[in-house]
Amino acid sequence: MAYNLQHTNDQFKVEMDKCRELFAKKLKDYGAAWRILRPSSVTDQILIKANRIRSLEVKQEALVDEGIYPEFQGIVNYGIIALVQLELGYAEKTDLDVEEVMNLYDKYANITLELMKRKNHDYDEAWRSMRVSSYTDLILMKIYRTKEIESNDGKTLVSEGVDANYMDMINYSVFALIKMDEENGNF
Repeated sequence: MAYNLQHTNDQFKVEMDKCRELFAKKLKDYGAAWRILRPSSVTDQILIKANRIRSLEVKQEALVDEGIYPEFQGIVNYGIIALVQLELGYAEKTDLDVEEVMNLYDKYANITLELMKRKNHDYDEAWRSMRVSSYTDLILMKIYRTKEIESNDGKTLVSEGVDANYMDMINYSVFALIKMDEENGNF
């Protein structure tokens, strides 16, 4: 099937809407309890998700009844959380209401979508030729880069900052979700 950039943008929005819906439900269940997490703790949470995906890809067996797809959704949502925490800093308690949180979610989802559009234009849909397992490895690489930057107090000499790495993790995760939905006949 021949793809075009608009098709990718539409698929991206569908997957982000699914992630947003899940985020909103968890927000209703738990509130914004994640506001207490320092950015480095959010990075570690994303690491747990990515490690589990890689483990399941290698072992091809899950003993906990949760598959790879929800873990990629988790990386998307924790990536958004990380971007919010970078902007606001962490809190000592839940300090945002549902409307504020969802507005921030939408803000960072849109910023990430715009980044994907620019990169996808320049890279000409190269992500479509990649394997889902490659997205996993790239996410893990971005996590370790982020952890290194965090260890250097957020300072880089020539590299993108932590926020760019989080957005790349989100984008790779959405690409994985699109590919998985395509393989399952959902697109």
